[in-house]
Amino acid sequence: MFFKKANKIDNRIDTLVGVETRIEGDLHFSGGLRVDGAIRGNVSEQNGSPSTIIVSEHGRIEGAVSAAKIVLNGKVIGPVKASQFIELQTKARITGDLYYKSLEMHTGAVIEGKLVYLGDGTPEDVL
Repeated sequence: MFFKKANKIDNRIDTLVGVETRIEGDLHFSGGLRVDGAIRGNVSEQNGSPSTIIVSEHGRIEGAVSAAKIVLNGKVIGPVKASQFIELQTKARITGDLYYKSLEMHTGAVIEGKLVYLGDGTPEDVL
C-alpha cells in the first residue's frame, strides 16, 4: 500500500550559484549543485560521481544539463539528461529534448522538445 520514495533527492548542497551570479562557460560539479543565478554553458556532473542539481525558479541555464538526479523549477534552454530521476516542478521550463529514466512532472511544467526514455540498454553518452 504505502511505499518509500525510491528517487529520494539528497538535500546536501556543495556548490551554490547565487541569484546575482552569472557564469559563462562549462561547469563540472560533484555532490549537490543549486542554481539560483544564470549559467551560459554546459552543466554536468563529473564522471563516476552521481550528483544532484537543483535549479530554483530564479535559475536559468543555457546549455546542456546532465546529472543523475535533477530538480527543476527554473528555465533550461538546451538538452537535459537525468540518468536516474528528474522532477519538474510547477515553474519548470525546458526548451530542448529531455532524456530521463524516471520522471515526475507537476502541473504547470512545460517541455518544448522530445521526451526520450532511457531504458536499461541505452548508452550512457546520449548527450
